[in-house]
Amino acid sequence: MSAVTLLILGATGDLTGRYLLPALAELAGAGHLGDDIQIVGVGREPWDDEQFRSHAAERFERHAADLSPSARASVIQRLRYVGGDVTDPAVLGEAERGAGGPLVLYLALPPAVFAPAIQAAAALRLPAGSRIVVEKPFGTDLPSARALNELLRGHLPEASVFRMDHFLGKQTVQNILGLRFANRLFEPLWCAEHVAGVDIVWDETVALEGRAGYYDRAGALLDMVQNHLLQLMALVAMERPAGLGEQPLRDAKVDLFRAVRRLSPEEVAALTVRARYTADGNGADRVPDYAAEDGVDPARGTETFVEVTLFIDNPRWQGVPFRLRTGKALGADRREVVIRLRPTDRLPFGQAHEPGANTLTLAMDPDRLIADIALNGTGDPFDLEPARWQLDLAPQDLSAYSRLLLDVLTGDPALSIRGDEAEECWRIVEPVVDAWETGMSPLQTYPARSGGPAPRRV
Repeated sequence: MSAVTLLILGATGDLTGRYLLPALAELAGAGHLGDDIQIVGVGREPWDDEQFRSHAAERFERHAADLSPSARASVIQRLRYVGGDVTDPAVLGEAERGAGGPLVLYLALPPAVFAPAIQAAAALRLPAGSRIVVEKPFGTDLPSARALNELLRGHLPEASVFRMDHFLGKQTVQNILGLRFANRLFEPLWCAEHVAGVDIVWDETVALEGRAGYYDRAGALLDMVQNHLLQLMALVAMERPAGLGEQPLRDAKVDLFRAVRRLSPEEVAALTVRARYTADGNGADRVPDYAAEDGVDPARGTETFVEVTLFIDNPRWQGVPFRLRTGKALGADRREVVIRLRPTDRLPFGQAHEPGANTLTLAMDPDRLIADIALNGTGDPFDLEPARWQLDLAPQDLSAYSRLLLDVLTGDPALSIRGDEAEECWRIVEPVVDAWETGMSPLQTYPARSGGPAPRRV
């Protein structure tokens, strides 16, 4: 890895302490963080280097205590800090002072600050090979995403812009590619002739966890579906790319997104569910009503659960429903992609021996592959019984955040989101947002720790 200086803009915020610093320590522990990598934090607090290092040590104890002391110390000892406004070119110039090579500017910032921070960074006349990292959400709608892309294109080539989606760093997500394209057992079945439907589910038992300031302005649709779940859908449904490099992989995803049908207002009413949780439990383990949480404005009508059924208008997937579902404060964690296969055309066993559904499940956290199939019964040889085949996957060497951060530091954008991808994702969810604002798909409620609203089967 060549020498770079990592400038973390928003270095004292939650994203840096919870994810970015632990990812750096994990890279250090795995031998991926060379001695020539400098790390400079920029934030509003009037701290010096030692105060920032103490802050980092406290964050490690809270969020990365399982990492080795030597890995954490390797990061802490190379930290430098500059206090000031991240949109001030003079402050960024001070942070850049002494940089020994390209800059990597990591925007660990609120979305409203992205544009002025990028403009301030551009005033530095960034050295060749410099990169900018932008976290989600990328824009607040399609016009703002286009404007942000235009701003970035004015200062850096597309290959130097990393739009982070940590789902793309997950092992099981990447295994979708191997499962589909390296196994003749599955690839011929991956089409409308054999697949009845696809469910992409990310149910969480956690509630807000102090994120009301962001979450109440985004909601489940924009927090999860517009980015994470659409990216999963693209990998599940895209055509075979010519390769797994930066251009062919992202070209294949964009082609898939362009084939996703924009829902009409009537389809939004029929094919989406939106809801938010109400209180459940008593005492210390009580989940409060979402509308009563600190920082929540009940009048916004923010959803904590969403289900959207989409269709892909191409020959491979014509007519197959893709159900994207996510929610908070649900009764169980469920993180999986389920491929539901059609029944065989004719069974020689008779109506009394109908098999259960044939499904292929890609489960995440923990990572495993599950196939539910039908076999002859152990008693009557002409009876059918459901059977399950399960393969547990070994844990990945690096966490998702560390995997993607390593790509940033080495300059490989294949697993980052390209600008046209980001815009296409907004194109897909835009009619849902617009229809909801006019009263389509009224907001429902569900008790916390329940299974959520009833699904809509198509």
